[in-house]
Amino acid sequence: MAPPRRPIKLSLPSHESTIGKFLTQSGTFKDGDLLVNKDGLRIVSQSEGGEAPPIEPLDSQLSLDDLDVIKVIGKGSSGNVQLVRHKFTGQFFALKVIQLTIEDSIRSQIAQELKINLSTQCQYVVVFYQCFYVNGAISIVLEYMDGGSLADFLKTVKTIPEDYLAAICKQVLRGLIHLHHEKRIIHRDLKPSNILINHRGEVKISDFGVSAIISSSSGQRGTFTGTFNYMAPERISGKRHGSMSDIWSFGIQKDANNRKSAQALLDHPFLSMYDDLHVDLASYFTTAGSPLATFNSRQL
Repeated sequence: MAPPRRPIKLSLPSHESTIGKFLTQSGTFKDGDLLVNKDGLRIVSQSEGGEAPPIEPLDSQLSLDDLDVIKVIGKGSSGNVQLVRHKFTGQFFALKVIQLTIEDSIRSQIAQELKINLSTQCQYVVVFYQCFYVNGAISIVLEYMDGGSLADFLKTVKTIPEDYLAAICKQVLRGLIHLHHEKRIIHRDLKPSNILINHRGEVKISDFGVSAIISSSSGQRGTFTGTFNYMAPERISGKRHGSMSDIWSFGIQKDANNRKSAQALLDHPFLSMYDDLHVDLASYFTTAGSPLATFNSRQL
């Protein structure tokens, strides 16, 4: 006859603080660098106090399943842009979703955009975080600029005072310097709707869907694409063009040979005459009517 089984004894941690080590009030199980909650499992840095560290560009742990869609914030001919929030960190991102049931020429532009995004990381250019291909759609995770575009902002304020305009121009020029001189890229569609702002007073260039990496020594391109209203005369007439076509979009001088580079324009007297005022773009963007500047810096 088999001996009777000994009763199983269950014991709890001897101290309340030990329980807290494993289970937080928010329903999160964590031990050391392991964190599990209703959104799944993640390895986190202990130096962050048990919180998931902020997502960095090209983070291999980032997945589409980690992103909750909040709303659509933009629409285009080949897809839309959604405001999304990361489940673990609370960060907001702009998710650009592009359906690939489109013509080959558009696919080529998308491929070009991805190449440019991968090679362009600069504080004056919208940050590229990650890209996914799922069910016939490419999803690009980008930095969310909560002030919207400069075009959106202009609809609210109508005009921008010169001192603030000078401060905005400085950041755009620094973005162009990075593109033209460091990455040998021409944007080819520089316009207010492709210049984004946020509540920190940052101004960044976005949307490289029709940009071109300049590979030839002459730095010239012969293709015809972009937005007509901001297109340089040499492009409208079908002539070859280079980075000076972006300078036309930025400030309109007619003869390409007479236009200064972005680096030279940074020394223009207009851009320095208000330096003593210590212009606060963050305050201006958030108080002059920017509708989306409501999130805190930890989330963004």
